[in-house]
Amino acid sequence: MQNPYDIIIIGAGIVGTMIARTLARYDLRILWIEKASDICTGATGANSALIHAGHDAIPGSLKAEMNVKANPMWDRLSEELHFAFGRTGAYVVAIGAGEYSKLEELLARAQQNGVPAEIISGEEMRQREPQINPEVSGALFVPSGAIVDPWGVTIAAAENAVMNGVELRLNTEFLDFIFAPVAGDDLKAEKRITGIGTNQGEFYARWVINAAGLFADEVMHKAGVRLDFRITPRRGEYFVMDRNQVEIKNVLFPVPTAISKGILVTTTLHGNTLVGPNAENLDDKTDVAVTPAGMAEIWAGALKLVPGLKQRDVIAVFAGLRPGGNAPCANPTVAYNHDFVIEIPAEVAGFVNVGGMESPALTAAPAIAERVVELLRGAGEVLDEKPDWNPIRPGRPVFRHLSKEEQAQLIAQDPRYGRIICRCESVTEGEIVAEIHAPIPATTYDAIKRRTWLGTGRCLGGFDMPRVVEILARELGRDVLEISKKGAGSEFLYRKTKETA
Repeated sequence: MQNPYDIIIIGAGIVGTMIARTLARYDLRILWIEKASDICTGATGANSALIHAGHDAIPGSLKAEMNVKANPMWDRLSEELHFAFGRTGAYVVAIGAGEYSKLEELLARAQQNGVPAEIISGEEMRQREPQINPEVSGALFVPSGAIVDPWGVTIAAAENAVMNGVELRLNTEFLDFIFAPVAGDDLKAEKRITGIGTNQGEFYARWVINAAGLFADEVMHKAGVRLDFRITPRRGEYFVMDRNQVEIKNVLFPVPTAISKGILVTTTLHGNTLVGPNAENLDDKTDVAVTPAGMAEIWAGALKLVPGLKQRDVIAVFAGLRPGGNAPCANPTVAYNHDFVIEIPAEVAGFVNVGGMESPALTAAPAIAERVVELLRGAGEVLDEKPDWNPIRPGRPVFRHLSKEEQAQLIAQDPRYGRIICRCESVTEGEIVAEIHAPIPATTYDAIKRRTWLGTGRCLGGFDMPRVVEILARELGRDVLEISKKGAGSEFLYRKTKETA
């Protein structure tokens, strides 16, 4: 065994990212692996982009505890990491007299969870959101709700982890664990994990952290833990509305159902209105297709909240998968079977198990990371803070957000910022080049898209894609035939024009 790591983290969604960034504070040698060609490509990359207040979580659950603890952490995170974040508040809207009583139940739950909330009248809701269904009977207003760019925060936190010494390996897929007999203080465990096997070889460490998102159940099963635990992928489909045509100012939830917070209509930090998601349990953890039935269900739910929406204003549709599961509740007195799992299981040494990351895992991620640190300390791990640890990840210029004077100054420093590549979102060549050479280099079209918002406007990349391919090839020193949308197998070009096949 050569040069073993202290900790290996599996998975680079928001939970794995926050764990990596939090542990980067300490004097540890950390390897972080992700099987995709970029970070935040799973559940983190396709969700409602909300920071939940915690009013809806079952009181006494670990999910409620982590949600409520994490919510106020986001203001400081956004200041340190320079990602887009807005403390907008959120509304749970009752339509008609029959739904009003549900608001009282939600208010009581919010109070149990320690979340400030109030019920406002239908008239007040109509004043705050003129587009709302005029039959609104009232709404629960939760002021600590917020909106975020989930790509932006994950990339920013990941870069900060790497800048503080974490070794990130992309295109590295976990295959199995390496075990050794227990010894000494580990005799209470059945076995000890000493490393992992991957498609890139074997790596060794004293601890392995499972943050594999949708695939966390498969990882824990290979460790011999919670063999009856299953993650059911739950598909959610969405509409994205043109920001120049739809003026929704708030985060609007319907009254929730037993399995979902419901189909919401919400503003976003990029100015678009987002509609969705539905909730459909699947067997396939890779099925992110949109469906006619799903689209119809979402649109009907959206019109219930905002009757004036027009389908002609839809510019994109997408679907994401979030983990369902049968994780037992942290509080055994609560009959609830969709809670987070954050544990060091007794039966195997050297393993931290983080699974069942349903909504609001995006919100809860910073608190989940702190819980992992507490578990490691409780297991005897010595965590000495690095004297040179830096929590700041500097932001990079976003051309469309600058004043005319600031834009002129930036172009004078680097003329590439004067060349618009994406017309819809005013993304420049300078911004693209900066992301290609960032601490975690963007090497595919989708990686550029996640970092700059390029290709998300009405033309959906129809204008910018050929130019981005050329820029990626030039900056990476590759042939244009090697440039892909999202990694191997998704290359844009098959051969050059008039070249013999």
